[in-house]
Amino acid sequence: MIGKALPVQARAQKTTGRIGVVDIGSNTVRLVVYDVPDRMPVPMFNEKAECRLVEGLSETGKLSEKGTARAMASLGRFVQLAESMRVDTLDLVATAAVREASDGEAFVRAIEETFEHITVTVLSGAEEAELSALGLLVGVPTATGLLGDLGGGSLDVVLLKNGKGLKYGTLPLGHVRLRELAGGKIRKANSIIKENLDQSEWLQDAKGQDLYLAGGVMRALSRVFIEQMDYPLHIVDQFSVRSDEAARMASLLAGLSASTLKKIPAISPARVKSIPFAAASVAQLVERIKPKRVVFSGYGMREGQMLKRLPPEMREQDPLIAGAMTFAERTGRFSLDGSEVANWVSPLFPDMDTADERRILAACLLSDIGWNEHPDYRAEHAFYRCLRLPYAGLTHADRVFIATSVYVRYNGDFDAPLVNSVQSLLAEDQLKKVDGIGRAIRLAHTLSGSAPGLLSRTRLERKAKSLVLHLPGDTAVFRSDTVERRFRGLTKVLGLRGLINKKAV
Repeated sequence: MIGKALPVQARAQKTTGRIGVVDIGSNTVRLVVYDVPDRMPVPMFNEKAECRLVEGLSETGKLSEKGTARAMASLGRFVQLAESMRVDTLDLVATAAVREASDGEAFVRAIEETFEHITVTVLSGAEEAELSALGLLVGVPTATGLLGDLGGGSLDVVLLKNGKGLKYGTLPLGHVRLRELAGGKIRKANSIIKENLDQSEWLQDAKGQDLYLAGGVMRALSRVFIEQMDYPLHIVDQFSVRSDEAARMASLLAGLSASTLKKIPAISPARVKSIPFAAASVAQLVERIKPKRVVFSGYGMREGQMLKRLPPEMREQDPLIAGAMTFAERTGRFSLDGSEVANWVSPLFPDMDTADERRILAACLLSDIGWNEHPDYRAEHAFYRCLRLPYAGLTHADRVFIATSVYVRYNGDFDAPLVNSVQSLLAEDQLKKVDGIGRAIRLAHTLSGSAPGLLSRTRLERKAKSLVLHLPGDTAVFRSDTVERRFRGLTKVLGLRGLINKKAV
């Protein structure tokens, strides 16, 4: 028998600000715990259990008995883990299967009776879609097009324009439900998908715009796309593909047998049955709205629920910059401010746009990320850590730009295979800029020793054909062969004549 848990709010002697979300989904039950410092939270724990509550729902109208037993066991673990992690707020939200099952209310009562002071919120279809959109928008704040969040029981759809949700809907096309309704037959599944899409004429309003795809099975599908395309970066969030390529691969996957799917390394055994039906839905969505591109999101309903718990000023933060600032504060050696480094570097690139400014600031905030690594591997480790940042709000090009800048900052070889493998994700003009930015950040750390109060006593000045490094002439702290050598390296990369002015700044 599962023991009763203590109330979440009463467990911790000291509040942590941590937020936990338990997503009681149609296919899985998942706990995500977010660490909430003074800025946008980042996930610190994420675990799912395959419960398959929706199995048999199409036939019986009830939740799976085995599924509810698995879910209760998983909830027992998750609630007690939240207690041990001193989570201040624990939200349990249930989606399509619980919402639509005739015994869904009884299942919710059983949860609330078993775990004291726990309340389960059963989301309506529109609420679930709205939360999915909120989760997507934390990473793509100006998203325009159609969001499709595919779960085991439903496909939630949202029409977006410039980061605003215009219309919300939910369709009974979850990958488990669809498979059951179609009796495991893709041809019948295609007819069911078409019939449901035909009833949502407003989907046509997203024609020619982006199609955003979220949900666990969509993330699994994206990994197959990444592998089949030999794509250089194995990160789902904001992985994008041309619509014709997405339609081709989705149609192909929808037609493969289970035995063939099992041979594809990117598909886990648990997803073999679901992938063809998810792929069929994608193929028809692409055919229906003919999007400019298909973009996969690593964020969705759970992140939306977490964001609802945050104060408005925190929700408005840039997740990349907020995450980088928090990381720098927790792991940096000294208190040299990344913003100070970014301002010092900025005169090098007078033509940079807002996107460049943001990337440079993030690179500067993370520029001391490798200080405690072994010197022989510092550049490599820093590169991979920046490339794989666990934050929202980064395109794949952003990741390569930031990671390569920090790699060069640690004296990494710009032409090394490590960097070359992902350079195709950056435009040619951006590649030229990255080398200079990395060298400038390296010079900034060399001048200051990464300590506060020194860099601000120097400055860079870019002229038409030259770069001037202004140093105060009355102190020995800036007198260094290393400084001069690294300044020469920077000017060479930029194609400028270098001059060091050792007078009062």
